[in-house]
Amino acid sequence: MPRQSLTVSGFLAAFIMLAAPSAALAQTGTGGLGGVMIAVMVVVSLAVIIGVFLVGQFINLWIQALLSKAPVGIFELVGMRLRKVDIKTIVYSRIRAVKSGMQISTNELETHYLAGGRVPNVVSALIAARKAKIDLDFDTACAIDLAGRDILEAVNTSVNPKVIDCPNPTGGRSTIDAVAKDGIQLRARARVTVRTNLGRLVGGATEETVVARVGEGIVSAIGSADSHKHVLENPDRISKAVMSRGLDAGTAFEILSIDIADIDVGENIGAKLQADQAEADKHRFQAEAEKRRAMAVAQEQEFKAEIEKNQALVVLAQADVPKAIAESFRSGHLGVMDYYRLQNIQADPGMRGSIAGDGASESRPST
Repeated sequence: MPRQSLTVSGFLAAFIMLAAPSAALAQTGTGGLGGVMIAVMVVVSLAVIIGVFLVGQFINLWIQALLSKAPVGIFELVGMRLRKVDIKTIVYSRIRAVKSGMQISTNELETHYLAGGRVPNVVSALIAARKAKIDLDFDTACAIDLAGRDILEAVNTSVNPKVIDCPNPTGGRSTIDAVAKDGIQLRARARVTVRTNLGRLVGGATEETVVARVGEGIVSAIGSADSHKHVLENPDRISKAVMSRGLDAGTAFEILSIDIADIDVGENIGAKLQADQAEADKHRFQAEAEKRRAMAVAQEQEFKAEIEKNQALVVLAQADVPKAIAESFRSGHLGVMDYYRLQNIQADPGMRGSIAGDGASESRPST
C-alpha cells in the first residue's frame, strides 16, 4: 500500500507539472497551432505517465525474467494480475525451470496454478528428477500434484529409498504374531525398503497397503513352517517367501528388500488350544453323563410306579378270591369239607413260611 500510494502521488505530481505550463501558454494567447501542439504534448505525456505507472509494478519481474533468459511478456504479467495469479510465483518458477534446462511456458505454469496446484513444488520435483535422470514430464507431475500426492517427496523417495516399519508402531501393535505348524507362536518385526514408482503414483495404493501385504506374507510364511525352530534358524526364509509374492503390484512403491529386524518366541498356542479343547470336552462329557443319570433316575421312578401298579392289581385279584369262594358256596360247587381242605392246604405253606421267618404267611390272603 505505501508503494502504491507513492506511485499515485508521483503520477499526480507529474500531471500537475505538465498541466501548469500548458495552462500558462494558453493564457499568453499563443496561436491556434501552438495550442494544438501543447494539447498533443499533454496527451502524450499523460499516456507515458500512465504507461510507466502500469509497467512500473511489473518492470522488476520483467527485467529479472529477461536477464535470466526466461522472458515473460508485459502483457502476460498484466493478464496474470487481472486473473489474480501470484506473478512472483509464476515468474520465479519459470526462471528456475529454464535455468535447469526445461522449457516450461508461463501459460502451463499459470494453468496449473489456477487448477489449485503447487507450482513451486512441481518445478522443484521436475528439477530433482532431471538431475537424477528420472523420466518425469510436466503433465505427469501436475497430475500427481493435483491428485493430492506430494510430488517432491515422491521424487525424493524415488532417489533416496524409504524404510517402512512393519507393523506400523502408530497402529497400536509392535509385532506381527503368527503360529507355526508345531503350535509355537512367533512375534516378528520387519523393515521394508521401498522407493516410489512414479508411473503408478496416480491411482496406486499407499504405504498402508504395503504394510498390510507384508504382514500377511509374514504370517503366511511362518504358518507354513513345520517348526518354529526352522524359522529361528533361517529368518531369511520369511524374506524370500514374502518377496516372491510380488506384494508391490498395484501400489505406488517398488519393494527393494524386506528385512526381519527381530523375531521372538511367544506362547505355546497349540498346547493352549489343546488344553482349552480338553476342558471343553470335559464339560461336554459331564453334561452327557448328567443327562444319562437324570434319564436313569427318571426310568427308576417309572419302574417303581409300575411295581406299585402291579401290586395294586395283585391286591385286586386277591380280593376276588373270597368272592369266588362265597359264590361257589351259593352255587353248590364247593362244600364245607372242600373249604376245610382248602384251609389246610393254605395253612401248611403259611406254617412253613412262619418257621422260616420269610414273612410268607403275612403275604397269604385270608379266606
